[in-house]
Amino acid sequence: MFVSYGETHHILVRKLVARGHSDREVAAISGVSPNTVGRWRRSWPAIRVEWQPAHEPSYTYLLGLYLGDGCLSVTRGRVVLRVALDLRYPRIVDDCWTAMVLSRPNSRPSLVPCSGSEAVHVQACGKLWLHAFPQHGPGRKHERKIALEPWQQEIVARHPGEFVRGLIHSDGCRTINRFRTTLPSGRVAEYAYARYFFSNLSADIRGLFCATCDALGVRWTLSNPRNVSVSQRSSVATLDGLGCAKG
Repeated sequence: MFVSYGETHHILVRKLVARGHSDREVAAISGVSPNTVGRWRRSWPAIRVEWQPAHEPSYTYLLGLYLGDGCLSVTRGRVVLRVALDLRYPRIVDDCWTAMVLSRPNSRPSLVPCSGSEAVHVQACGKLWLHAFPQHGPGRKHERKIALEPWQQEIVARHPGEFVRGLIHSDGCRTINRFRTTLPSGRVAEYAYARYFFSNLSADIRGLFCATCDALGVRWTLSNPRNVSVSQRSSVATLDGLGCAKG
């Protein structure tokens, strides 16, 4: 049976396509059959996908995790977002899984253990991840330019704490630095203080971390070309308050 659709249907379908929905999702929302949605999509010029996260704080955290230990795998049109995490920190695994669901509610994350290690991949399929993480590209992140898109910069500016938390949870740690010194009296005194480290081979990603720390009022120093250190007491307290500690 032939079904006639009006201009309102065309406009709605184009908007849904521009937001990155699949043909089946567009059909369920608009009432237009999946076959017709596919035919219209193929007949239109290329439509720029205007992807927006369903929950900005969760996406900002996930972006930090992705830049640290995440990747997109594209095989035969199938797109998979993977984030490698340490099983010794189950809270971070849970937070990553939740961030995927809240960033893109129709995603269905799964956990895939990495054989021979204490790591696990939190992963979810969906072509929309390509629009969520435009930093995807050939080669390793530290071997190519990494920069946030303007819309990502705006989101990070609204949720800097979540971005730093994601970066530290993927490529950082909180440690206790201990040292001894001999006082003028001859007595040996021992001191200890907490500090954070963020380590990444990409100068661009380190730069994003440092710039966001600046926005939070967190003081940082370069321990070496690869490692950023945060040791000032009030700055450590700020990161603690954001939930950056892994334990």
